[in-house]
Amino acid sequence: MPRNLTIIPTYNEKENILAMIEKVQSLAVETDILIVDDGSPDGTADIVKEKQTSTPSLHIIERSGKLGLGSAYLAGFQFAIDHDYDTLVQMDADFSHNPEVIETFLKEIETNDLVIGSRYINGINVVNWPLRRLMLSYFASKYIQFITRMPINDGTAGFKCWRVSFLKQLKLNKVRSNGYSFQVEMHFRAWRKAPNRIKEVPIIFEDRTIGQSKMSKAIVREAIWRVWWLRLMALLGKI
Repeated sequence: MPRNLTIIPTYNEKENILAMIEKVQSLAVETDILIVDDGSPDGTADIVKEKQTSTPSLHIIERSGKLGLGSAYLAGFQFAIDHDYDTLVQMDADFSHNPEVIETFLKEIETNDLVIGSRYINGINVVNWPLRRLMLSYFASKYIQFITRMPINDGTAGFKCWRVSFLKQLKLNKVRSNGYSFQVEMHFRAWRKAPNRIKEVPIIFEDRTIGQSKMSKAIVREAIWRVWWLRLMALLGKI
């Protein structure tokens, strides 16, 4: 049977993490879980380590501080490669990503290299976001499409499934983005490598009800200029 790893980065997610782990464990598909915790001062890592005593399929990487979303996922990707997983899912800890979609991902990844959970493939499927943030996200995806020419409707999507053998081909040591633009860069690298092996599936994104958003102005600024860098690197033949 193919082995899947579900990677969940965390920073101050003590209210959500135990329920998320248990929900993923309850699915009809088998998946190991890797928590990548950025030194959460609220004790998120301690909760995970306590759960590990009764859950052999649960793993954790503890990092020294808040080092960024992109580097957290890269650490998770390397863990998946080093431990010979076949596929991996990346998702948030706050239940904005419905764990039940993992079952759909693992079915679709059988014939694809990347499956993206898209908020914008069938209209706008976002619940409980303020209108300003919703418009920012939606038009950011259109901006990304226009600049990069990627035919991906949700360029900043963070809920997705990868074939690990495909990830190995994407020169992960060359990835430079770290905030939400990390998602854009990974999509771009995947599209440049295998444009016909990417599939978007519709999801409903529901804003967190517990904890605080990690979005910041710096993250938005990075995403704005990073797409131009990606376009330039593609023109120079470096991606």
